[in-house]
Amino acid sequence: MQTLLPKVNQILHIQINSIDEEEAKQELKSRISDISSSYISMEVPINEKTGRLKRLYVGDEMSAYFITDGGVKNYFTSSVLGFSDDVIRMVHIKKPEPDAITKVQRRSFLRVPAELEMAVKFSEQLQFIAVTDDVGGGGISFICDGYIPLDNQQIVSCWLLANYRNGQIEHIPFNGELVRVKQLESGKQQVMMRFAEISDRDRQKIIRYCFERQLDFRKR
Repeated sequence: MQTLLPKVNQILHIQINSIDEEEAKQELKSRISDISSSYISMEVPINEKTGRLKRLYVGDEMSAYFITDGGVKNYFTSSVLGFSDDVIRMVHIKKPEPDAITKVQRRSFLRVPAELEMAVKFSEQLQFIAVTDDVGGGGISFICDGYIPLDNQQIVSCWLLANYRNGQIEHIPFNGELVRVKQLESGKQQVMMRFAEISDRDRQKIIRYCFERQLDFRKR
């Protein structure tokens, strides 16, 4: 499948990679006004919830995606290179390499086998550590002790620990809905879960992990 670069006038959906949790949750959007060989010029982004302009600074890192035909989301990471004032103020961000753009079909997320540690919070009284069985952009499955009282359609709070090929480690928070609980002969239980609430930025981290794992499998 050919990877397309974003085009002039396309809308970028953006989240800033910030240590401030509230800022990192903000969903921004902007319109691409120009594209050069090394950077993308876009309008100052707007907070989708408040409608206010979002001030950016040189060096700010971001996760972004643009949508192409069929609802395909094209994810990439970038950073702010500088600004210019034409008729309106423009923000210049680093242009992604075509092979650094991750395409995700609507309702179609890659799933890969993976044993990652995760923390699950069912209530204040019940919290436990589990290990994933497989991971995908739409949900995960995990293995945990059989005595833990879990049932379909329950919503739980989770943190997933994802480690990347470059040594980077990410803690990814989300709320998950239990879709199926299966008792195993080992006395453990396998739990299938879909993401009920996860930011696009955090979903992109999981998708990135899945693509790295898929590349590892292909090299074997």
